[in-house]
Amino acid sequence: MTDDQPDVDGETGATGETETEETESTERTVIRSGREFEREYRLSAAAAGEFLVDLGERLQSGDELTITDEEWELPFGFGEPVELEVDYDGVDDPELEIEVELPGRSDDTGPSVE
Repeated sequence: MTDDQPDVDGETGATGETETEETESTERTVIRSGREFEREYRLSAAAAGEFLVDLGERLQSGDELTITDEEWELPFGFGEPVELEVDYDGVDDPELEIEVELPGRSDDTGPSVE
């Protein structure tokens, strides 16, 4: 991974808190539920591909992931179905956009029938 590229790992400690907090071990801001957060990166194709491979491996191996940068980490438990959108604009400067949308996992349990 490059220094300006976020990292994806399978460790997570998501608790649903509504504020950021500093973790003592990494000193990164933890992005919690109840917040909005967005960052854009301009990467080489190879670096973006490495990130997407790491993300794909996490999607295949479980239902939790944590995306990290030098300054922040975002733990996320995801559910099904995952939405994948492919958008191609071939006019003027051709552009291909691929978007993956992961729904949050619900920790709710259903009611019982007696």
